Amino acid sequence: MQIIPVIDLKNGIVVHAKLGNRDDYAPLKSDICASSDIFDVINAFSSLFGFSIIYIADLNAITRLGNNASLLDDVLTAFPHLLFWVDSGYPLCDASLQKHKNFFPVLGSESFQDENTAEIEQFGNRFILSLDYSATGEMGAKTLFSKQELWPESIIIMSLPRVGSKLGPDFDSLTAYRKRYPQQKIIAAGGIRDNEDLIKLAHIGTYQALVATALHNGKISPDDIARLQKK
Repeated sequence: MQIIPVIDLKNGIVVHAKLGNRDDYAPLKSDICASSDIFDVINAFSSLFGFSIIYIADLNAITRLGNNASLLDDVLTAFPHLLFWVDSGYPLCDASLQKHKNFFPVLGSESFQDENTAEIEQFGNRFILSLDYSATGEMGAKTLFSKQELWPESIIIMSLPRVGSKLGPDFDSLTAYRKRYPQQKIIAAGGIRDNEDLIKLAHIGTYQALVATALHNGKISPDDIARLQKK
């Protein structure tokens, strides 16, 4: 199983995502980097863990309160050796990002309504779909949860209420998706606390896992990831 580090970007700085309450996200405080500057965070992820893929959520774009496209353009230019999965909400993907070879779009269900899901077809299979869940259930376009012909190979199961929490991943939902859609590469997101959670996710067949808090607080170490990815 591969670990993908997460950067939540809001108003130009990296923030600590917690429980999906985006209005309350505070600037990142981390044991592995000195600031909430996105360049510092990326350098820490790359140098300490050797990550080659990094997920970035542009929270301004996702919530339709501006965007960080100019900064992300600079980031993709500065780190051409890294691949960036970027969720930039809807409307789809600023043109300044699409020009980069190291840009890979993440399309989240929460950003879509049923009437505009057809726009996803322009990406072919070259995107990652995030099926987003709140405390009350499916978020955004219901069509995306049922219309498999719109699905790419890789699917994120995103539990926003568990993000930055101590609740652990939603193992039941992840196991159900893994069993029902064995042809899809299932990616876990939300609530991963430590190496034990990663081992359990690998055991149920999770293909990749999105992690942030447990990297910054040292609950998951470079050695943990190296051991997991050798299996």
